[in-house]
Amino acid sequence: MDALHIAVYILAGVAAVEAGALVVLWRLLVRSRQQADELQQRADARNWLLSGGREAAKRVWDTANLMRTEGFGAVVRSSIEELADWAEVERPDLARVTPDGRVVVMFSDIEESTALNERIGDRAWVRLISSHDKLVHRLVRERSGHVVKSQGDGFMIAFARAEQAVRCGIDVQDALDKDAKRKRHPAIRVRIGIHMGRSVRRGDDLFGRNVAMAARVAGHAGGGQILVSEAVRDTLRDCDGIAFDDGREVQLKGFSGSYRLFEASDSANR
Repeated sequence: MDALHIAVYILAGVAAVEAGALVVLWRLLVRSRQQADELQQRADARNWLLSGGREAAKRVWDTANLMRTEGFGAVVRSSIEELADWAEVERPDLARVTPDGRVVVMFSDIEESTALNERIGDRAWVRLISSHDKLVHRLVRERSGHVVKSQGDGFMIAFARAEQAVRCGIDVQDALDKDAKRKRHPAIRVRIGIHMGRSVRRGDDLFGRNVAMAARVAGHAGGGQILVSEAVRDTLRDCDGIAFDDGREVQLKGFSGSYRLFEASDSANR
């Protein structure tokens, strides 16, 4: 065998060794990448579990603390809170309700609606809500109001004038009292809160503030009550047929300081 053939065989052998080494290296590289990916996935999962666990623990702690300080009812978000959050995000156009930029916002919902639903069952609850929805829409329409949105047993309603809103609230409570006396429906008690604001422009911060204020006022009302802010009471102080109590000082969530809220009623029933 001459030198040329020997050289060819040697080069072929070297090439084969190098090719084999490259295959081995490639496999090692793929395996190392797979291991690195697995480690990263495990790390991500561990971090997710840790962060999720911390968040879950925080929610459990906050819920337990809320139950301890404010009772079980505070844990379940009310329809009023849900509607207020919706209004803050959606910013419904209320300018059509009033020509001068002032609007009266009323929130209402059924007191302890979850417990009532469980007590009477889903089918009876659906019939009750349907009847209540028709009642509220009819009475709001009669007082020239506008149902901005209804959700479950809750309503967000807008009026151009404070008198319309308060009289509508009185109409609702009177109708529910009559229904209860006739025993047409399971007894329900509705809480109503009313506040009037100075602006309804979508880009104005006063919009969100006034809607939130109305929701907080409603949140302090009890079943069968109509609570109004001081602005509403001052506007209707001398209005025939509407009476107010002496009011009480409260703290409103999200607002600094204290606020005086007044219960409104039909003066003929006092």
